[in-house]
Amino acid sequence: MIFSLFRPRAALAAVALAAACAAVPAQAQTATKSDYKVVETFNVGDSVYVRALTLEAEANTMWVGTSAGVHEIDLATRQPRNTFTRADGLANEYVFAVGIDSEGYKWFGTNAGGASRYKDGKWKTYFPMHGLADYWIYAFANDKKGDLWIGTWAGANHWNVKTGEFKTYVKELVNEWVYGLDVDAQGRVWFATEGGVSMFDGKTWKAWTHKDGLGGPNVNQLPASSNTGLGTRSRHDLSTMERGDPTYNPNYTFAMHVGPDGHVWAGTWGGGVSRFDGKKWTNYTSREGLVGNIVYAIVRDANNVFWFGTDQGVSRFDGKTWTSFTTREGLLDSHVYALAVTPAGEVWAGTRRGVAVIGKK
Repeated sequence: MIFSLFRPRAALAAVALAAACAAVPAQAQTATKSDYKVVETFNVGDSVYVRALTLEAEANTMWVGTSAGVHEIDLATRQPRNTFTRADGLANEYVFAVGIDSEGYKWFGTNAGGASRYKDGKWKTYFPMHGLADYWIYAFANDKKGDLWIGTWAGANHWNVKTGEFKTYVKELVNEWVYGLDVDAQGRVWFATEGGVSMFDGKTWKAWTHKDGLGGPNVNQLPASSNTGLGTRSRHDLSTMERGDPTYNPNYTFAMHVGPDGHVWAGTWGGGVSRFDGKKWTNYTSREGLVGNIVYAIVRDANNVFWFGTDQGVSRFDGKTWTSFTTREGLLDSHVYALAVTPAGEVWAGTRRGVAVIGKK
């Protein structure tokens, strides 16, 4: 096997804490008094990144997408039921997104390998030749009709589950590089892209950018990054640093989540997390209590509390109070790329090297 099995580690990792915490804003270096802590960590390999976490509640399973394959983890035993690599049917081991459609198929969005679909031991991989928009796949979301939306580096696909047909949207989007998706109670689809946020209500499209209020101000006067495909078709990596320094691109949105009140939350690159109430954007940054201003992931738990995965750790926000978790509290790495909430209320946080589980003390 090319990577280590998913196995528990000690809950607190004390290695290199000083270096990992040095860039954390002073007000967010340690968690405020909280009922939560890092209760367990799991290692997937020191050079392996956890990019996707998707709960399959009916099977009591957590799907863990990594840069070296995907694990199906039994939440009751914390042991892997399956581990899939290219040898098992994945088109590419680097998995950026895991989706589960309305018919129970698992979709694995890969880095340059298209989308691989799996169910009952059978695999099928989709490429642009089949109608997929691109080989680089970063997000999935189910709509109210039971169909699947797919975010790629060359637009978004709508997959008709019944007919197996793809429809591609590119020019309709504010930007074709799509990283996050969600569908609201009205059936509107929201897209997080490199150039802002787009919304499709089934007939018309709308878009919002930093000029409309998306993303907080550049209070630290950080430079813009040249590591972007914005306005080009050139490929690039997902580093948010340049020459070792942080950068600022507030139109660039990594994550999308729509709450039960219809408010839209977007995680930005350097501008913190932005909330849209249908009229205006409200931004939350490290000044308000967010641990890091680059927001990769957003989830909401059963108590309607929001959790944010950032470049400096995890923040919990109950609408009034912020609580943050960094490597000092037990995270394996500062950059938290994926989050998921289990039926037991635990929050899984995916980083480089593995997963940290945040639960009640």
